[in-house]
Amino acid sequence: MHKSGEIRVLALGLIRNGDRIFISEGYDPVKQQTFYRAMGGGVDFGETSLAALQREFQEEIQAELKNIRYLSCLENIFTYNGQPGHEIIQLYECDFVDPKFYQLEKLVFAEGERQKTALWVDISRFKSGELRLVPEQFFEYL
Repeated sequence: MHKSGEIRVLALGLIRNGDRIFISEGYDPVKQQTFYRAMGGGVDFGETSLAALQREFQEEIQAELKNIRYLSCLENIFTYNGQPGHEIIQLYECDFVDPKFYQLEKLVFAEGERQKTALWVDISRFKSGELRLVPEQFFEYL
């Protein structure tokens, strides 16, 4: 994990399929709250955010991306697991190369030590407030 007091740079991929988006599920043990965010991960020193996006999808779910388009830069200041966090997010819109990813119900993958779940979720479930999508600014792109 990252050290506190550090700003992390992330590259995240927004993948849509009709009214659904492909996202990973997270859980905050302190808030006892489940939340969702686009897949992707940290940008390494000397790596472009585009390269980081492609590497993360490859590492986590063995997926190749196409039609990658840069959307925006978001800034997210938050509290997770009782700790303050600060992220700069390079947000991309993209598609899966392999059509099998569009058929998946859900996918369990490892992120370091943790088991994570990625799944397709109907955008209306976030808009209604039933499920929590982070960061909030994501809504501008849905």
